[in-house]
Parts: sequence; C-alpha cells; structure tokens
Amino acid sequence: MGPLSWYLKMLDVRPIPTKSISAGLIYAAADLTAQTMTMEASGSLDLIRTIRMAIFGLLLLGPTQHVWFNFLGRILPKRDMTTTFKKLLAGQIFYGPSCTAIFFTYNAFLQGESVGEVGSRLRRDLLPTLTGGLMYWPVCDFFTYKIVPVHLQPLMNSSFSFLWTIYLTYMASLEKAIEA
Repeated sequence: MGPLSWYLKMLDVRPIPTKSISAGLIYAAADLTAQTMTMEASGSLDLIRTIRMAIFGLLLLGPTQHVWFNFLGRILPKRDMTTTFKKLLAGQIFYGPSCTAIFFTYNAFLQGESVGEVGSRLRRDLLPTLTGGLMYWPVCDFFTYKIVPVHLQPLMNSSFSFLWTIYLTYMASLEKAIEA
C-alpha cells in the first residue's frame, strides 16, 4: 500500500484526525517557509511560533474544515456552476472571515497580547487580509468545489492554504497594534 492509498484509507477510517494532522503539518511547513523567507542571515527559526501554527491547523482548522466541507456538500450537493458559486460565496462570507479572525485572535493571545491589543490587531489587520484573500481564495474555492470530491476538499483547501498561510503567519507576526 503506497502513501496515497494509506492516506485515502485513513480519510475513510479516521477522517477528522487525518484532516487535522494534515492541516497541522501544512501550517507548520508554511510557517517554517515564511520564517525562512523573512529571516535575516544571522537569525534563527522561532520554533514556538511554528508549534503555535501547527496547533492551530491541528486543533482548529482541520476539524472545522471537515465540518464545513461536509456541511456544504450535504446542503449543496451538486457541482454545477450555480451551486459552485453558492458554495464559493458562502465560504467568502462565513468560513474565510471567521477562520481569519480566529487565527489572528488565537495567535495574538498566544503571543501575550492583551484583549485591547488583540482588538487593535483585528482592526488593523483583518480587513486588509480579507481583501487580499479576495484575490486568491475565490479561484482556489472554485477549483475545490467544482472538481475535488468532498472527502478531499479539506486537503485541497489546506494545500492552497500553504501559500496563504505564509502570508497569514507573516501578518500575524507583525508588531503589536497600538490600542485605539
């Protein structure tokens, strides 16, 4: 049994842990990539930050992806253009903004930011991040909803998230926002 066969079997046998571990590994890899890209020559990796990102993927993103994609697949089971655009729109309005806000909040609290600082960070970073996502996620979501089977959609979404997470972890690592 090859790695792909094993993975597909694990999706059937243990879907949530499999999707969660996949998301955690992808988030960790994306964070390491982001750190490597922005690191000064004499710098070192922030492994605590990487663990924080991996835990976000493992405990939050993986399970919510499973629920979200199964929910959409159940209430909008077709793959025609109209249904695909409905799923895409639902993701852009509900899932994406929620995950991004939770990501920034989670990360800021674990970096020791106060409630006020978290609020300031959200005011400063959330809208620009979501606006940037409008240039990326609709294309990814269209492909995912139109072509990829529901049980593989979280993996596809996490794979697309690799590039997006490089951007997100960079945004999340910015200096604290000044409280308003």
